[in-house]
Amino acid sequence: MTSSSGTGWPRGRIGWIAGTVILLVLGVIVGQVLQNVPLGLLLAVLIALGWMIAYESWRGGRLGTLDDPDDDGARL
Repeated sequence: MTSSSGTGWPRGRIGWIAGTVILLVLGVIVGQVLQNVPLGLLLAVLIALGWMIAYESWRGGRLGTLDDPDDDGARL
C-alpha cells in the first residue's frame, strides 16, 4: 500500500469511508421511513459495498492493463 504521509494510512481512504458512513446513515433513515430499519440497513450495506468497489475502481491507477495481447484467457 502506498501512503501519502509516513503514517501508513493510504491516500484517498477518507473519501470512501465518509461515503460509506453517509450511505449507512441514509439506510437507517430510509429504514425508519419504511418502518423496517433492518431492511434499510441491509440495502445500505449492499449499496455501500458497491460504492466502495466503484470508488476503488475509479481511483485505480492501472489504466490499460486489461488490454494484454499476450493473455489468451487460459491463465488464472
